[in-house]
Amino acid sequence: MKNLNKTDYTNFLVELKQKIHEAQYEAMKQVNKALLNLYWEIGKSILEQQEQHSWGKSVVESLAEDLEKEFPGIKGFSVSNLWRMRNFYEVYSKSSKLAPLVREIGWSHNILILEKCKDDLEKEFYIKMTKKYGWTKNVLIHQIEGKAYERFLLNQNNFDKALEEKYRHQAKLAVKDSYSFDFLEMSEDYSEREMELGLIKNIRKFLLEMGGDFAFIGNQYKLEVGEDEFYIDLLLYHRQLQSLVAIELKTTKFKPEHAGQMQFYLTALDETKKAEHENPSIGIIICKSKNRTVVEYALKRADTPIGVANYSISEELPERMKELLPSAEEIAERLESFME
Repeated sequence: MKNLNKTDYTNFLVELKQKIHEAQYEAMKQVNKALLNLYWEIGKSILEQQEQHSWGKSVVESLAEDLEKEFPGIKGFSVSNLWRMRNFYEVYSKSSKLAPLVREIGWSHNILILEKCKDDLEKEFYIKMTKKYGWTKNVLIHQIEGKAYERFLLNQNNFDKALEEKYRHQAKLAVKDSYSFDFLEMSEDYSEREMELGLIKNIRKFLLEMGGDFAFIGNQYKLEVGEDEFYIDLLLYHRQLQSLVAIELKTTKFKPEHAGQMQFYLTALDETKKAEHENPSIGIIICKSKNRTVVEYALKRADTPIGVANYSISEELPERMKELLPSAEEIAERLESFME
């Protein structure tokens, strides 16, 4: 390689690797679509034959036995999987919107969504999220169990205005509308400092509740502005967003001045701490309670990315959240704009 420029060769190698990866991904997508089309047709045939001949459940057991004998090296024709194919077709054939979308994600992802999500809009949300962010099966399970759909629709922030579109939706998923700190053991009349120390003591549980992609940097994180010193309650880092995340804990109801304080902290973080390759810092104000209209007004003109959440010490969130969900028309509109 005497006459070969090392930089040119490295760039050429990187380019070829990228092309190979892209080709492999396209090939995988084609295989996935072919498999899903096959499962769709099998499910359709089973349903139609059952309806035509009034066949009961036993036909699926017979099919599974005969297909596994005919194709001994091919997995996927078990009794349970054949029932999944039938349900897959039965559910999605009724929706002209969802039917083409399900072919964009893997079979195991589809089954998870089909079996764990009852509402079509909820299914659409998880299908689109899986496609856009390439969620693995385990990540999808975590997001469904963590009520990402409800939280995405309910969370209060100004990310649409304050963040670039390329990671706006990912930031919305990273910040919840409410957090459960039921692992804390505190007296009835506790202070913000006691709450902070309780979260630090249970740091693993705290980070899991925050969402899994957060790393702990420090508490009472010092900022020096001019000759003055300021302290952020908790400073985290979000790996996917590549952003510093400032958290302020409030054991009171949300007040508009909390947003002003957070704007100051985020500006100081970006000016003095943010690395060149990192995205703008994000703030999360976690309060004991909040008036949603007050939060909306407080964030309306804020130009730094801030989310406002409340916390609870007991797990009562899911039922309360259902009552606050937007109308079906509003949800559909938000999902439509998500993929634009």
